[in-house]
Amino acid sequence: MGGYGSGRRWHFSAKDTTSDYRALDVRRWKRDGFLTPGQAFGWQWSRHGEVVASIRVRTEENKIRLIYRQRDRGTEEWQDEDYPVYLDWTPCHLGGKRPWFLCPARGCGRRVAILYGGAIFACRHCYQLAYDSQRETPDDRAARRADKIRDKLDWEPGFFKR
Repeated sequence: MGGYGSGRRWHFSAKDTTSDYRALDVRRWKRDGFLTPGQAFGWQWSRHGEVVASIRVRTEENKIRLIYRQRDRGTEEWQDEDYPVYLDWTPCHLGGKRPWFLCPARGCGRRVAILYGGAIFACRHCYQLAYDSQRETPDDRAARRADKIRDKLDWEPGFFKR
């Protein structure tokens, strides 16, 4: 068991986390009514109230088109991107349908709810992303859980405070 590269990695060779990337969530778009075919809308990300990135989206029957400009790290040249992301729909137990993105990365096609932006938008498996909680120590995890309980009780967050 074990060996070189096994176990937790949160040092210089650690995987990036999902919070390091811009995300597109098909569940939110369904909830907000954006997945009706024939629509076009813009989506943007902001940091501290300032818009840092945006994308245009066109909806078609069982797919969306992502239209944006991106620049590779370390280069000054912008590239136009325009490609489809296919949708898959699964029935819900109490009626209705649930949408999923089919990952557009070459050779993947995995059914996912969230795509992460890099050179293209792809699933977390293609980018080898970890969740933030996967990089927590046991103490950090316990403190986060305790803070969650304190929040439900309307107490101030922090250990041993009241």
